[in-house]
Amino acid sequence: MSGVARALQSWIETADHGLMRRLHRWTAPLWFRWWMRAATRGGDGWLWYAVGAVLMAAGGAEGRLAAAEAAAASAAAIALFQYLKRKAGRRRPCELEPHVWSRVLPPDEFSFPSGHTMTAFAVTAPVAAHFPGAGPVLYACAASVAASRVALGMHFLSDVVAGGALGWLLGTLAHRIAA
Repeated sequence: MSGVARALQSWIETADHGLMRRLHRWTAPLWFRWWMRAATRGGDGWLWYAVGAVLMAAGGAEGRLAAAEAAAASAAAIALFQYLKRKAGRRRPCELEPHVWSRVLPPDEFSFPSGHTMTAFAVTAPVAAHFPGAGPVLYACAASVAASRVALGMHFLSDVVAGGALGWLLGTLAHRIAA
């Protein structure tokens, strides 16, 4: 690794750990706790399955195509994040420092990248491309999933930024390939 890459990695890690310490020691208001827990549970998959079911049932040919693109992108996202997590081996923030209010258990061992975030953006990108009016709501849901993963101590900020970017890229590619 070059000196520039090492310096960048060190800067990102320092920023990630600083934010982690602040969040893990912050006693968030009850409304925020509920929002973050709901968002992270939505990111467990049921929300995206529901979006796909609505598209299949009520979206006509356009909805079926959007659902197929979202399914392909999310399958690619799952394969990619599982590979990257094993390769990177980054420990989760909740393993490094206890969280003052979150008791959510991580779904797997590693932190980088955020699979919840990657999947959320992989589904959102093609659906929003087909149904632009739904885009703001879908992107708000995906961003809430990403924020929840950091707020609940499951991921560092860089994990969700990378997951969001990779998920969006996979979703956009699935849409462009099918177009």
